[in-house]
Amino acid sequence: MSEAVTDQHWALWDWPFFEPRHHELAKAVTAWAQAEHHKAEIADFSEKCRAIVASLGAADFLKYLIPDEGAPFDVRSLCLIREALTYEEALFDAMFTMQGIGTLAIQNYGTPEQKQRYLPRCRSGEAVAAFALTEPDGGSDVAATTTTAERVAGGWVLNGAKTLISNAGFADHYLVIARTGEAPGSRGLSVFLVDADTPGLECSDPIEFIAEHPAASMTFTDCRIPADALIGEAGQGFKVAMGAFDIFRPSVGAAGVGLARRAMGEALKRARARELFGKKMGELQGVQMGLADMASDIDTAALTVYRAAWVHDVRGDATPYHACMAKLVASEAAGRVVDRAVQLCGGAGVTRGNLVEKLYREARPMRIYEGASEVQKLVVGRHLIAGKMRG
Repeated sequence: MSEAVTDQHWALWDWPFFEPRHHELAKAVTAWAQAEHHKAEIADFSEKCRAIVASLGAADFLKYLIPDEGAPFDVRSLCLIREALTYEEALFDAMFTMQGIGTLAIQNYGTPEQKQRYLPRCRSGEAVAAFALTEPDGGSDVAATTTTAERVAGGWVLNGAKTLISNAGFADHYLVIARTGEAPGSRGLSVFLVDADTPGLECSDPIEFIAEHPAASMTFTDCRIPADALIGEAGQGFKVAMGAFDIFRPSVGAAGVGLARRAMGEALKRARARELFGKKMGELQGVQMGLADMASDIDTAALTVYRAAWVHDVRGDATPYHACMAKLVASEAAGRVVDRAVQLCGGAGVTRGNLVEKLYREARPMRIYEGASEVQKLVVGRHLIAGKMRG
């Protein structure tokens, strides 16, 4: 295997977006991810996922998702971690990320008791978190949520259904978005903490995707939860929930960069080794131009992602414009890069078991989850019309 594929450290990590601590973090995560591949394979998928979370906790990487009380959220570190993990294995990234998405509302709006009960175990990797938002008929339209939470003596009763919920079936707790009815649409939603063993909560068999990812559907049938399960205020659920996406959207783009870089490495390996029409593929002008397109996509995506992370960390700008732009540009770029890698690899690129074929399947969902590309375009467009875009 060539140095381009085995050596993750690339020039952009040394750019002024980062501090020395970020360089060291990138090296540490790379070393962990490469070492994790050599561990014995666990047959049960749920156990495998939990083992990854436990290992991330033992390596102390989950502290970047669940920082100390009052510590700032370092989006540059989050993006570097996701890029490095996805370069090696998309499942590593998925298990890392859900620990943050499934706890950020607790960090931002939880009571001291909620924080003490849930956050330490999630930070150590002992407990697995999940976020139950998507519904069978809702898709990207969060305001169309139909799962209800009815206030009763001593608590709430949940009824409804969720689908495509990452970690469903083996998570220890779920952040559940439900309609409490304070106002129409998104203003009538609330967020609840629901333990996995709560009566009335049931998970389906795992959903099979085009790429390996743990998820299932969930149903709530007269699922009774205590009054202190509410996170924040009733009716403020949209704000509570969307705060997680504003933080994590740039990091989706970072995952796309990591995946695209791995595809580029495989394409270069092919171009350097494969002979075609009496010469190395890499000597053909068409191949060289295709590789240049891939490189320009990767650099553009990376710069957009780390601009968004830097704007958040250094300027303190948490407006959605840069976050949505990063997710949009990088996820779309990853799709194009991997598609070109498949084309350069020919039949091998569409053969099951080939790494490029695996990357192709892993790249496609990035344009859908945590807000489809069309949603990102709407947010960006609205900010442009309103004059809220900052450089």
